[in-house]
Amino acid sequence: MANAILLLADGTVFHGKAGGKIGTTTGEICFNTGMTGYQEIFTDPSYTGQILVSTNVHIGNYGIHDDEMESEGIKIAGFICRNFNIPFSRQNAHQTIQAYFEQENLVAIHTLDTRALVQHIRERGAMNCIISSEIDDIDTLKQRLADTPSMKGLELSSRVSTQQPYFVGNPEAKYRIAVMDYGVKKNILRCFDERDCYLQVFPAKTEFEVVNDWNPSGYFLSNGPGDPASMPYAVATVKKMLEAGKPLFGICLGQQLLALAAGLPTYKLHHGHRGLNHPVKNLQTGRSEITSQNHGFGVLEQAVYDSPSILKATHLNLNDQTVEGLRLKNAPAFSVQYHPESSPGPHDSRYLFNDFLQLMA
Repeated sequence: MANAILLLADGTVFHGKAGGKIGTTTGEICFNTGMTGYQEIFTDPSYTGQILVSTNVHIGNYGIHDDEMESEGIKIAGFICRNFNIPFSRQNAHQTIQAYFEQENLVAIHTLDTRALVQHIRERGAMNCIISSEIDDIDTLKQRLADTPSMKGLELSSRVSTQQPYFVGNPEAKYRIAVMDYGVKKNILRCFDERDCYLQVFPAKTEFEVVNDWNPSGYFLSNGPGDPASMPYAVATVKKMLEAGKPLFGICLGQQLLALAAGLPTYKLHHGHRGLNHPVKNLQTGRSEITSQNHGFGVLEQAVYDSPSILKATHLNLNDQTVEGLRLKNAPAFSVQYHPESSPGPHDSRYLFNDFLQLMA
């Protein structure tokens, strides 16, 4: 295997072996604590522009299956792991992780100390990085890395959104949901389809009037990548949706856009929340949920608590007390910061889809 180098923006260097395509890639480094579901993670549009570290030691050990994708291709900008397992154990897998990465032109590095790397990110925070298996000169890599834009202020949703509207489900279904595609995952659409919903999925920058002409029962704001504060077009659309008075549900980026439309600010987290094992407390029932998460931005907690007449927090992250759910008091609108559709992952939060249906009923 060829040698590879990982260089962080603070000058820290890790050496390892090359996986996937031989080449060079840049992006914001982040880590995911999930032990399964690596293929769903690779194809989650919310990871656009990010280089992913897996805290799980073995990646690739159960192969790649064509049905386990959350979008039409890999969305991460690069990959880092400890053990890059090319032989796989699952009989019905379609190909190895090496073949998959080569097919998708993804650059990876492995056989390095991912525990030390994750500890470094937790202490220093998210930052840009560069992986290369073709350049071994550190000064050259530093120059390439300096040209990589910061995730803060970066608008990415329109890049990953569908370019044309499309339909999902049975046209005779009970509910019609207008889905704003800021980077929507396939399993979110499946969860609605399973609940007798007919969906029209709209490009991120679709005008509200076009969406509303379809006469939906409710609006859904999807997950997606980038800085929500860089999406004034989406905030303007959400404001009009709230004025229309129909039920609205948001997930992840959808929560951040709902908060911005309600006048609350968002901010960049120190190192983000990503994994399948994050505990959240439902403040309405007092029960806890194990959740799947993937976000690097959040809604400013103090602003939520300072706005009791506008909205209330419904869910709380038990690791760091960040706000994980919101409900507006003057509109039938609510959101969560985590992913209730997680596939694979915990199903503790699937009730949220049913809550949305009850609002539309």
